[in-house]
Amino acid sequence: MAQAPVLCIGSALWDIIASASAPMEHGRDIAGEIRRQLGGVALNVAVALVRQGQPAALLSAIGNGPEGDALIDALESEGVDCRFIYRSSDPTDSYLAIEHPNGDVFGAIADCASLERAGDQIFSPLLDGRLGRPTDPWPGRVVVDGNLPAALMESLSSRLEFSNCQLSIAPASPGKADRLRSALSGGKITLYVNLGEAEILAEKSLGNSEEAALALIALGAARAIVTNGPRNACFHDGNETVSLTPPSTDSHSTTGAGDVFMAAHIAAGVQGATPRVRLQEAINASARHITRKLT
Repeated sequence: MAQAPVLCIGSALWDIIASASAPMEHGRDIAGEIRRQLGGVALNVAVALVRQGQPAALLSAIGNGPEGDALIDALESEGVDCRFIYRSSDPTDSYLAIEHPNGDVFGAIADCASLERAGDQIFSPLLDGRLGRPTDPWPGRVVVDGNLPAALMESLSSRLEFSNCQLSIAPASPGKADRLRSALSGGKITLYVNLGEAEILAEKSLGNSEEAALALIALGAARAIVTNGPRNACFHDGNETVSLTPPSTDSHSTTGAGDVFMAAHIAAGVQGATPRVRLQEAINASARHITRKLT
């Protein structure tokens, strides 16, 4: 029997990443390198899952012009199932970031207008029989990112489409973390955040990832996984707490590291790994990602 795919719902776009040759300052014009690559949280998670041997299908909105066609072609070459993507008449979304020489992001702009306008049309395969129907909701794993419109994020815990699945959510950025708060009320969601995003959700300062994970469980998350850059990452499910320290690394680019972390943690869970092994696998995958040679 074929392994069920993880459904990855949210942003799928082109990343434009500028790597600065020196630390950036406001208004400064310096040399660097600019590259285009696959991007978007849902897309990155799907690609990372497939690379780890876990089938993944993408539900998103991608423009029907040449940029969108190229994005679909690239995804299919990676092995991601693109049959359920909504092809929009709007331009394909994009993300623009400038990174310091150490890979940390100096600033970024995410243009997810097509995804926002598509709204719940991207959920159609979960209701029309292709992946699920109202009387038989999708029973597998689902990843949702916070680039979806705020109204959709707020309705996740009550939507029929997700009533029978194992749902994991990531905010996509600190600016969109607020969208997740109401979704936690159902007590079923696994939440992946960094410490800054956890503080936004908890509306208070939190000392470390373990304190943050406990606060998110109190808000209603079933499980919370909190990262904190080079400091301890933590898993907590209301009963068990696991805290591990990432290895010391020289990073080249941190863009997408959280998505790779999430994918590795989910893939290890599919294989039945313990919480400690899952967290270690996720940390290791993220470390490999940020130290990879850029092309």
